[in-house]
Amino acid sequence: MASLASSSTLLFSSPSTNKLLLPPPCSVSPSPRLSLASSLSSSLSICPTFLSQPITTSSRGFNVCSFSVKASATEKKKVLIVNTNSGGHAVIGFYFAKELLGSGHEVTILTVGEEGSDKMKKPPFNRFSEIVSGGGQTVWGDPSEVGKVVGGAAFDVVLDNNGKDLDTVKPVADWAKSSGVKQFLYISSAGIYKPTEEPPHVEGDVVKADASHVGVEKYIAEIFSSWAIFRPQYMIGSGNNKDCEEWFFDRIVRDRPVPIPGSGMQLTNISHVRDLSSILTLAVEKPEAASGKIFNLVSDRAVTLDGIAKLCAQAAGRPVNIVHYDPKAIGIDAKKAFPFRNMHFYAEPRAAKDILGWQATTNLPEDLKERFDEYVKIARDKKEIKFELDDKILESLKVPVAA
Repeated sequence: MASLASSSTLLFSSPSTNKLLLPPPCSVSPSPRLSLASSLSSSLSICPTFLSQPITTSSRGFNVCSFSVKASATEKKKVLIVNTNSGGHAVIGFYFAKELLGSGHEVTILTVGEEGSDKMKKPPFNRFSEIVSGGGQTVWGDPSEVGKVVGGAAFDVVLDNNGKDLDTVKPVADWAKSSGVKQFLYISSAGIYKPTEEPPHVEGDVVKADASHVGVEKYIAEIFSSWAIFRPQYMIGSGNNKDCEEWFFDRIVRDRPVPIPGSGMQLTNISHVRDLSSILTLAVEKPEAASGKIFNLVSDRAVTLDGIAKLCAQAAGRPVNIVHYDPKAIGIDAKKAFPFRNMHFYAEPRAAKDILGWQATTNLPEDLKERFDEYVKIARDKKEIKFELDDKILESLKVPVAA
């Protein structure tokens, strides 16, 4: 069995001793923590594998591929994606499936639950016909009975994009192991990193020992010889069903103040999901390079919380009125009042670049313009929305709100 020492360095904190438990050195060590962002090269050689849309040139001077043709992989794989039916991660499985199909791989996406449920009427599930039309298969069911759901089909690669704890992932992992799956991939979370005074988070930074994803990561590393872990943050892209940029658009188009906790200078990372799927696809196509590694599943640019609001306003062609507040002083739970963490929460994709040769295509100004066009298309700008927590914040700050 593979040991944890073969992975990118994992650091776990011992609750009882508060000391770090360091695994033996491995071939991948954390990169120097000097810059807050890695520079982009002037051109991209790696593009997402969607078909039909041409390559465009962005304002930052590099080629952006929304859905463009990519050279086919040398070895075709049979891939099973176990996909969550809720939260922001669902769109990762959707894009990954399309990316793989565009590269010539065989794909089955198993979504938790029932095909006829109300959840399946929402994006990205209501767009699964795009997977089928691309030659993929879609099935629904209980991941704990994955063998029955897929009818005994054999796969080369399994991605678990569903479980947050070992109880949920273990049945899938055990089935994959017993079925002879060659490579196991797992979508974890960058939220398991401990807060740091030296952002950004890089692969190998200390994680919270009691985080449920950590137990899953350790188990996967123990039972598979070829595995990779991916830690995403916030994401953007058509088909996402979790409010991110929409939260800002809701206020901007209604000429309401945008309340942001703290100074607004907190750094975070918002990645287009096409970037995330391209990293995953590279791991499938370069299994030896990816084996035993941890990858931050993020873009390579940070953005401030104020910056998000300003870029959303720019995309909407509207002015923005940012209001800062202290959640504790007002008695507000910032987790409920704001869609992002009220702290520096920023990781860099150093392992993806160094190990897989990946390059980013995320361009927030352009991506947000695309998202705003879709926001208007579905008439969310006309939807009646209540702003109870906003009103409480603004009232305590004595900030007027237009009727």
